[in-house]
Amino acid sequence: MSNVAMESVEAYVARLQAGFPDAMIDADNPRGEVTMTVSPSDLLEVSKKLRNEFGYEMCVDICGVDYLTFGYDEWDTDASSEGFSRGVEGSLMGRFKRGEKPNGIDVEHNDSKRFASVMHLVSLQHNQRLRVRTFAQDSDFPVVPSVTTVWPGVNWFERESFDLFGIIYEGHPDLRRILTDYGFVGHPFRKDFPLIGNVEVRYDEDQRRVVYQPVSIEPRVGVPRVIRDDARFETAAGESAQRVSGKQ
Repeated sequence: MSNVAMESVEAYVARLQAGFPDAMIDADNPRGEVTMTVSPSDLLEVSKKLRNEFGYEMCVDICGVDYLTFGYDEWDTDASSEGFSRGVEGSLMGRFKRGEKPNGIDVEHNDSKRFASVMHLVSLQHNQRLRVRTFAQDSDFPVVPSVTTVWPGVNWFERESFDLFGIIYEGHPDLRRILTDYGFVGHPFRKDFPLIGNVEVRYDEDQRRVVYQPVSIEPRVGVPRVIRDDARFETAAGESAQRVSGKQ
């Protein structure tokens, strides 16, 4: 167990705001999670200051986020006297091509701040954690600075974010795909990437090799079965049991 005295969330946020007056800092209570949002142009200097002056020795993760459909939900669940419907519109990105979106579904408002790179920092000496987020300025070609010069261990994290989201980490020493195949087209974690993919692979007996072909999967919306407790059902079951026992 750590012997480091824990600083209150309020004092911690105040200290961060004093050190980074241009950053936007949010505290999510009651969990005490703190998120700092900075511009890409300030990211490197902020990272160096967090490491050197605030004691964040480790960056344990970097991930990408696509906010394109943030705030939208394709579930259409309506309550009625007969229970809950399970109808699903299937109207969000990934169900259709970008230029073929259904009428009434407007996600363009999220384009200005679509892609973000999120770092998760740990200070062992202060027993604190911090989330640092920066939004790419251009959604068509998202670029943010690499922090490999500050925390060299994030090399593979930035490659993963580039591979899955297409975020370019400027200054990265070896930015290339790390999870998908060499010839993979697109970035699979983007919200407008087709959920069934673009191609599928199979082994061809005649050619004796793996071949690529257009995807043949039928797109569908998976609706999980939701079991809800309802006193009406229990009452009806009890009354039915009483009627049966009365007849006996």
